[in-house]
Amino acid sequence: MCRDASAHNQARQWPDTERCEGGATDVVAPPGHWHLAWQAADGSAPYSLLIDRRAFVAALILLLALLMASFGYLAMGSSPLPPQAVLAALVGLGDMMAVFLVQELRLPRLAAACLTGAAFGVAGCLMQTLARNRLATPGIIGIDNGATAFAVASVIGLGVSLAPPAMALVGATTAAALTFGLAAGGGTQGYRFIVAGIGVGAVFGAITQLLMAKVHIDTANAAYPWTVGSLNARPAGAVTLLAVGLPLGLGAALWLTRALSLMRFSDAVASALGLRVSQRRWQVLAVSVLLTGLAVAVAGPVGLIGLIGPEIARSFSSPRGVPVVASALAGALVMVLADLAGRVLLSPLEIPVGIVTAVVGGPWLLWILLRPASRNLA
Repeated sequence: MCRDASAHNQARQWPDTERCEGGATDVVAPPGHWHLAWQAADGSAPYSLLIDRRAFVAALILLLALLMASFGYLAMGSSPLPPQAVLAALVGLGDMMAVFLVQELRLPRLAAACLTGAAFGVAGCLMQTLARNRLATPGIIGIDNGATAFAVASVIGLGVSLAPPAMALVGATTAAALTFGLAAGGGTQGYRFIVAGIGVGAVFGAITQLLMAKVHIDTANAAYPWTVGSLNARPAGAVTLLAVGLPLGLGAALWLTRALSLMRFSDAVASALGLRVSQRRWQVLAVSVLLTGLAVAVAGPVGLIGLIGPEIARSFSSPRGVPVVASALAGALVMVLADLAGRVLLSPLEIPVGIVTAVVGGPWLLWILLRPASRNLA
């Protein structure tokens, strides 16, 4: 059986690098992949795993960049710290002021930046792949604005008793339902879906501005961070909820990766390959809305992370797969760097991270519109 596999490789011009070691390794990896196989001790059916080499290396590069950015995030600020002081403070040693800065102020904010950036990145990757359109991020199709409008309504006390984070999740779900309802008949692909999302986002944006204009200036100031996106005032419960929800959402996104790969073809082709397109589409949408709602509940509308993160991940990763993990790492990296820039550029004044990402994301959006369409999504 192993000899048959080797001959098959030579006929397909695949490298004959996989060798049989029992019945579990007689499947040869295609070019650019590692094939891992192992046999359980109880003699049950063998397990195997196919790893895309380029996607694996891309994830390692992004992880290394995120670790370096995180270290810089802890060291830089209105009170900069030398590297050795940061390392000592991380384990509770050294100057007490340095320990306070690192463990009580910067480390929780760094964790929130990583979690929200990863959630926005994964949600953007899912939505773009589902819609086969690089512009179809949760922010552009109105989910961010829906979450913001509901959160602001909670802050100004508009007859609702739910906390802003919970209201943000309700708002994200409402905006997604409206967008898909208005785009009914056109599916989730094409400009009808995008235009419907832009319209829903504009309506919720107008509602937010109207709510802010009708309340006292102090109340409006309290709701202001929810309109621009900031990590300065993070609801503790929302961060905990995101820390629980992100691994679940990331796991669900990885489980849906194979379906997403098939959904890049037409619905007829995907159905012919055995995919339940409608069922998988709703599952992908649910995961994307959940992650977006949880992230907005912590940081507010920083939806351009969902545009920039997946684009960075896609440029590094293999075009064969859906870069879910790389999008999470790239989104976290962009969020950390954007919040760090907002903290240090005009220190001691602080620029909200949503404004920094808007300044960077605007030209990025124009670049996406002007450059040729990617083969990954078209």
